[in-house]
Amino acid sequence: MSEKQWFEKEHFWLNYGPVMFDAQRWAEAPGIAEKICSIAGLSKGNSILDAGCGPGRISVELALLGMNVTGVDNIKPYLDAARETAADENVPLTLVQADLRSYTAPEPFDAAVNLYTSFGYCASMEEDRLILQNIAAAIKDGGWFILECLSRENAVRDFTSGEWFERAGKTVLTDFSVEGAWEGLRSRWILIDNTTGQRIEHEFVQRLYSAVELKNILLDIGFSSAEIYGDFSFSPYNEKATTMVIVCRK
Repeated sequence: MSEKQWFEKEHFWLNYGPVMFDAQRWAEAPGIAEKICSIAGLSKGNSILDAGCGPGRISVELALLGMNVTGVDNIKPYLDAARETAADENVPLTLVQADLRSYTAPEPFDAAVNLYTSFGYCASMEEDRLILQNIAAAIKDGGWFILECLSRENAVRDFTSGEWFERAGKTVLTDFSVEGAWEGLRSRWILIDNTTGQRIEHEFVQRLYSAVELKNILLDIGFSSAEIYGDFSFSPYNEKATTMVIVCRK
């Protein structure tokens, strides 16, 4: 069996999750869920796949809006957290521990999402493509897929060599560098616990795709349309874009 890639290891997410999913990220979740339902024309009872659901930040909000939600993730502690949150909110939520590179949906969904820069971390472009193919296969004909992630254009525009900040009781130090000809962004994160002084660090590379590259891949794997926007409100994808959102129709 091949060695696990970093994103498959639970200890990374347990240590870094509180920093990545801070109060601001949770606060924005209801608005994003509402936008998703509006974009895909979803109403109560429609089914949606949250591919790479993490701790259920968006999954639970979609369930609160009456969607039939299935969250898929490879990290059990995150699925446990999502299950606990769903129970606290008294909403049904189907949670599946699976690798998106091999996930097969038992029946097709009305829509699917992959959000918050959860794409581009595999060891090869072929694996990235396989994830998108599996998501596409999980959607009904005429259904929708919404992908949000860091684009090459935004990475170039916003590049900084590093920064530091305080979050979740930790001092966070970051160091960034470019891989190849802007083919990837290497990130080194150091966490220092403000109480104990414990220090941990992790380094990873995110593969960078331009918006047009991803659009062409999505069209090539079977989507009939793929439109690129700068946020969830259909703002133009230009120099003012806050993120990259690709809205696909199967």
